[in-house]
Amino acid sequence: MTTRMSRRAVFALCFASALFAASPAALAETKRYTVTTQDGVTLAVQESGNPDGVPIVFIHGLLGSHLNWDAQLTSAALQRYRMITYDMRGHGLSGKPTGAAAYVDGRRWADDLAAVIESSHARKPVLVGWSLGGAVISNYLAKFGGGRIAGAVYVDGVIELTPDQLVAHPELYRDLNSPDLKIHLDSVRDFLGLCFHTRPDAPAFERLLANAALASWDMQRAVPNMTVEASVGLRAARVPVLLIYGALVQAKPAIARAAELNPSIQSKLYPGSGHAPFIEEPERFNRDLSAFIDAAAGPQRTTRSAADQN
Repeated sequence: MTTRMSRRAVFALCFASALFAASPAALAETKRYTVTTQDGVTLAVQESGNPDGVPIVFIHGLLGSHLNWDAQLTSAALQRYRMITYDMRGHGLSGKPTGAAAYVDGRRWADDLAAVIESSHARKPVLVGWSLGGAVISNYLAKFGGGRIAGAVYVDGVIELTPDQLVAHPELYRDLNSPDLKIHLDSVRDFLGLCFHTRPDAPAFERLLANAALASWDMQRAVPNMTVEASVGLRAARVPVLLIYGALVQAKPAIARAAELNPSIQSKLYPGSGHAPFIEEPERFNRDLSAFIDAAAGPQRTTRSAADQN
């Protein structure tokens, strides 16, 4: 009888703990809301960290979502910043409009980013864009300039959709657009696998794989034809810009092209990483990101944010 009661007590404790973990109070550290874009797409936005800190807007890559930035959002070293993530159109919990027209015009993606910045009331944020997120930053700079931001970080960011800057995988890109579900999902798995030099542990990789499978097929078909205004955007940037690259995107041609457009751009190479250095080497990435933000935002803003956090 005692053993049976003990088991029941343990079960009850575990059940209560699970309820608490899922309760709104337990999830209160992350603020969640939606933003509506100019063309009526609903974007899912999330915020964490110090609400009075220097804002960072993280922009994920193709087949991603805000989940890609988990190693930054949970980093003790970055909690002094106000960290804003959002799921881009066609991804994650955001709206997935049908047809190519919603995706091929890069200015729509720039408008989305502008809507997130405006709706969140983020003053002079630092933009951090991974892969396709880099193209979104370029399009944002081309349309809005750098007057509303403090700086930009391209993480294996697409500078231009040109063969010399992208590793060629024609069969993979073909199969991503296959109407056959099995072929499509297998190619999604292969695409995600190519992102890493050192693959995350099984639960993390499986979560990212499920996350990738949520992405709109219309978006995937349209993105290769998306307009990227890097030649205008990077030239227009009058703010600090940092490029961080691993191995999948052709780093040297991309860095050379970016430097041609804007000679003041800084760059760092992570030779031990694949396409996702912020996931593979998060501690190094978070240190480099923090140093860049503090320099770009200025000592007064960062000192005030640190004081607010203490």
